[in-house]
Amino acid sequence: MTEPPAPRPDPRPSTRQAFRRRRRTKVIATLGPASSTPEVIEKLYRAGADVFRLNFSHGSHEDHAARITMIRDIERKVGRPIGILVDVQGPKLRVGKFQAGRVQLQAGQPFRLDLNPTPGDVRRVNLPHKEIIAAAQIGTTLLLDDGKLRLRVTRTRPDHLETEVVVGGPLSDRKGVNVPDVVLPIPALTEKDRADLDFVLPLGIEYIGLSFVQRPEDVAETKAIAAGRAWVMVKLEKPQALENLDGILELTDCVMVARGDLGVELPPEEVPLAQKRIVRAARALGKPVVVATQMLESMITAPSPTRAEVSDVGTAVFDGADAVMLSAETAAGQYPYEAVNMMDRIVARVEQDPDWRRLTDASRPPPERSSAGAISTAARQVAETIDAEVIATFSSTGSTTLRVARERPACPILGLTSSGATARRMAVVWGVHPLEVNEIHSMTEMVARAVRAAQHEGFATHGDEVVVTAGVPFGTPGTTNALRVAVVK
Repeated sequence: MTEPPAPRPDPRPSTRQAFRRRRRTKVIATLGPASSTPEVIEKLYRAGADVFRLNFSHGSHEDHAARITMIRDIERKVGRPIGILVDVQGPKLRVGKFQAGRVQLQAGQPFRLDLNPTPGDVRRVNLPHKEIIAAAQIGTTLLLDDGKLRLRVTRTRPDHLETEVVVGGPLSDRKGVNVPDVVLPIPALTEKDRADLDFVLPLGIEYIGLSFVQRPEDVAETKAIAAGRAWVMVKLEKPQALENLDGILELTDCVMVARGDLGVELPPEEVPLAQKRIVRAARALGKPVVVATQMLESMITAPSPTRAEVSDVGTAVFDGADAVMLSAETAAGQYPYEAVNMMDRIVARVEQDPDWRRLTDASRPPPERSSAGAISTAARQVAETIDAEVIATFSSTGSTTLRVARERPACPILGLTSSGATARRMAVVWGVHPLEVNEIHSMTEMVARAVRAAQHEGFATHGDEVVVTAGVPFGTPGTTNALRVAVVK
């Protein structure tokens, strides 16, 4: 029997100073005009950003490629894996233009939406989406300009809709249209999105933010394009997606509670309930879930948030979200560093509270009914029983690490992998400190590597115990069947 090759040094040199977060819930920061230099991006990372979001609704391919290069340069500098989320635009449903640029609609007046491209007036406007006209029925609600105006369909024709204005107000060129009552026969990916993905996937990203998802088929199409090169992160922002939640979650890799559009198409009082339902369902499946939109909105123009915003972030942490996200606060706001720093402080403080730990334990989903699920549950239970300092997971695809993160253990998770792509994907996962290491070939080497990594990353010292779990044979995706306890010598 041949001996396994001697282990090579780990990819990161031992002289690198360990850098770790003191919290479990991750932070996503959106990059934009206010945060597009290497200095600002590094400052945001050091302030607490674990993942950076690139919004492909804005900016050129060259702009985004430059930001990806900056992030990877910072990643090498700090010696930590950083995740990149590319948020594709998706279909944008809008009315056409008006002769005077805008009109004032009054409640009770008739208003026509048609396929005629001629600029509109107070009586009609172009709606360049025949799918909406074909799908609408008498009584269908149309929301314009982020829900500020509400129309009800009174008559349908092949080339236009007659509506009554229910809630009036000013309406100007190219304002958005939402149709909360109807499943529209429109794919989640546009030609622009496909071109954007063709451009960005070869550059190496971790997650695709997918808008306008209504059905599981929308997820399947994007996963086929990604072909394993990135995780698909479904943005749940339409009522139809909530009706198909189980099927969508089964297919997607991770999920975002996109409360902006969700709050337009759902009554506002329904949004907190939808958020909790989505977080609970994703956690039960062990799939990372992000809570996003307007979390610290006032910090776009103010150096400190409102107390209600602080409570909103805290609620997401108490619910058990894997990550919380900043959008315009860091992309276009006046205080991007302060926003990330504040988010980091809020999350860290909530997780220090005894009630947070009690609620986390109480909301833990039942164990998965599989040997892999049983091993992951056992890893948490053993760690709690012996008061271990850390659980070390070995996983080529991240599946073992995700299973342990689903358990929400009291100690940190050291996610070891030989795949740089997997290490970066783990940047969004609750409680995981991802670390790229060389491949291992035996259980003895696995335990020794875990102990060394726990020491070097600052999780354990002499005499501390480390729980180690992995799938054997090594490198086989989807297996979690080994559990060991090691003492740091």
